[in-house]
Amino acid sequence: MRDFSENLGALRKRLDEAGEYLRIDELRANLVQLETEASRPDLWDDPDQARKITSELSAANDDLALHAELETMLEDAETLAELAREEGDDSVESEVDTIVANLDRRFGELELRALFRGEWDDHDAVAEVHAGEGGTDSADFAEMLLRMYQRWAERSGFGFELDDVTPGTEAGISSATFIIRGRHAYGRLRSEKGTHRLVRISPFNAQGKRQTAFAAFSVVPLMQEGEVDIEIDDKDLRVDVYRSSGAGGQHVNKTDSAVRLTHLPTGVVVACQNERSQTQNKAKAMQILQARLADLERQRRSDELAAIAGPKDGAGFGNRIRSYVLHPYQQVKDERTGYEVGDVSGVLDGDVDGLMEAFLRWESAGSTDTADDVGNLSAT
Repeated sequence: MRDFSENLGALRKRLDEAGEYLRIDELRANLVQLETEASRPDLWDDPDQARKITSELSAANDDLALHAELETMLEDAETLAELAREEGDDSVESEVDTIVANLDRRFGELELRALFRGEWDDHDAVAEVHAGEGGTDSADFAEMLLRMYQRWAERSGFGFELDDVTPGTEAGISSATFIIRGRHAYGRLRSEKGTHRLVRISPFNAQGKRQTAFAAFSVVPLMQEGEVDIEIDDKDLRVDVYRSSGAGGQHVNKTDSAVRLTHLPTGVVVACQNERSQTQNKAKAMQILQARLADLERQRRSDELAAIAGPKDGAGFGNRIRSYVLHPYQQVKDERTGYEVGDVSGVLDGDVDGLMEAFLRWESAGSTDTADDVGNLSAT
């Protein structure tokens, strides 16, 4: 029977560390109070406070349940290994090895939560995809990215709401706005901000030439009412209504239910056409607009601090963050972290977690280390 004591000891240490960064003792102490507040009959008299309490309760239960599950699995593995060693039973070695490997993977997932340090990382996300340079290939690439993030949301158990799509001239899309709902949705998706580059043999080129196309991805945290102090004056808004163009119920293409809001002082434009009424579309568009304006304000403050601090060395790769190469070889490479993936089809089908995790670890390491310093930043 192989000696698993070193493996199990390392896992026990990781469990203890998880208890610290998840603040398990604090969560247990606060759980009863949260449950009491969540069960009050007048809870929803104050919707903002109700959402805050129920969100905190859900997150606490989630972290406590996961920590307890891993603790039980580890105790079972320790007991099984100890009994097998005492009895000299080699038949369970493969079972213990499987449990240890599974625990190692699960702890990796748990430790990822420690990397969500941003103020809004646990929020839902409002995302946009825009076609860039590259003509029809760019519009097609924008649609590929939209599908990639939708598939990623489905694989991750997140909700996906498509709010507005502008079709491309010949194929694909010019732009799309969508919401992804789930814990840490924004924390994960902020790793995707920037310009994405596609290199392939163009299906739109009669000569079969290689084409480079670009698409931009942006994302902001979705704020709930009362979370951010952004006031929008009616006189600063231009409201346009138009006929919805997407698929939907019987009202689609028959009523002017789609809404486009233009914030005149900043030029920010948002649109929503997927809800069933003009009122609902306007309410959703206002929520997205507030999130975009809040992000602009955060960026303004960040720029002011950066100006005070002065220029920094190592500007990096600019705004282009990732390349998807389909010809003459197959590879997805993140320009910031150096993380590479050979399965381009898998990535475009939503397998983006490795790229996101590599960014979070690179960011946590200070964004100045090389890919080798950060850790294993490649996948086959």
